[in-house]
Amino acid sequence: MASFKIEGSQKLNGTITPQGAKNEALQVICAVLLTSDKVRINNIPDILDVNKLIFILGELGVKVEKLSSNSYVFQADAINLDYLESADFKKDGSSLRGSIMIVGPLLARFGKGYIPRPGGDKIGRRRLDTHFQGFIDLGAKFRYNREEYFYGVETDSGLQGTEMLLDEASVTGTANIIMAAVLAKGRTTIYNAACEPYIQQLSKMLNSMGAKISGVGSNLLIIDGVKELQGCEHTILPDMIEIGSWIGMAVMTRSELTIKNVSWPNLGQIPNVFRKLGINLEKKGDDIYIPEQDNYEIQNYIDGSVLTVSDAPWPGFTPDLLSIVLVVATQAKGTVLIHQKMFESRLFFVDKLIDMGAKVILCDPHRATVIGHNFQSQLKATKMTSPDIRAGISLLIAALSAKGTSIIHNIEQIDRGYENIEERLRAIGAKIERIED
Repeated sequence: MASFKIEGSQKLNGTITPQGAKNEALQVICAVLLTSDKVRINNIPDILDVNKLIFILGELGVKVEKLSSNSYVFQADAINLDYLESADFKKDGSSLRGSIMIVGPLLARFGKGYIPRPGGDKIGRRRLDTHFQGFIDLGAKFRYNREEYFYGVETDSGLQGTEMLLDEASVTGTANIIMAAVLAKGRTTIYNAACEPYIQQLSKMLNSMGAKISGVGSNLLIIDGVKELQGCEHTILPDMIEIGSWIGMAVMTRSELTIKNVSWPNLGQIPNVFRKLGINLEKKGDDIYIPEQDNYEIQNYIDGSVLTVSDAPWPGFTPDLLSIVLVVATQAKGTVLIHQKMFESRLFFVDKLIDMGAKVILCDPHRATVIGHNFQSQLKATKMTSPDIRAGISLLIAALSAKGTSIIHNIEQIDRGYENIEERLRAIGAKIERIED
């Protein structure tokens, strides 16, 4: 286990380029299982969760060629399905929630897909019903071993296209069902599909491989199954969550920062939400420029009532940035209600912010009221433990702005989602050190 030692109150300055999107990478890497041809993927983030998935594919028999730190060629022409029922897979697959997305392509191409109950962030219940109900609708038989927490889907005669209405607009569920449906017989329509940019990217990649997916970008997808897919080359979008994280770091340290090549059309509500917190950010080409700001004031609604920032499926605000918005609000002028609708444990990290001097009232597991300090009272350094990826980076942002030296333990959680974070922070002026226990 490792920790970060952070000396706070340091100004940042310079430019930063966001990594490739973690959530897209987990999807498109699983999609290589749909073809025996070579697939090249660029801008893959060098992070723990993605590297775990690449390792699992390698154990499954996928040939993996690393061209550079962020570009790979994959070829799934000699898959070892026996690995799916091995003790090693039950251990490997359970450590990564993204491993669930190998099931759809394996089911479509080989007629079977298995997965142990996936791990990941401890942010509350994250059910898998949408995934497996979609597979069942396509004609698969489902089984679950309660003793070993092991899921399986199988089909003897192949998948059959159908109409389905998803019970929730699950991003990973939609991705999994799309990957199963592209090789099914006939037409599949998916209503209430997630339509995040990463789902759009997956659909575009599959279409370049020979799939027939229409309605991309909407919540109604129409998929006409094909017999096989070919290889392709695909480039992953910049990570919108990391972009939001860099915005938070800039404003909390009252620094000037330029975030390069952010893919503005795919940021959705992110710039608007930060602007509602009073943050000045400018669009310069495809970059975000954040000037040094001595303070920022939260906007109220037009009737004068307190602003609420809540998460919602795309094009709503992503739940992955609510923790960062909450931290940023601790030094704003004004009050905001943060409403985390999707996960009941994601706001529990606020006790650490309260220890640092933040004025946060945890109303219930889903809502927190933040009364900003307007930089009149600086956060104080402390020792803390990262509970999940997004809370971890939020605590790191708080530590960068705090007075004194903070220690963050369990930084493996941050490594799961952020590439070489301490090196990139040091390059723009942060005083941060990794300590190996």
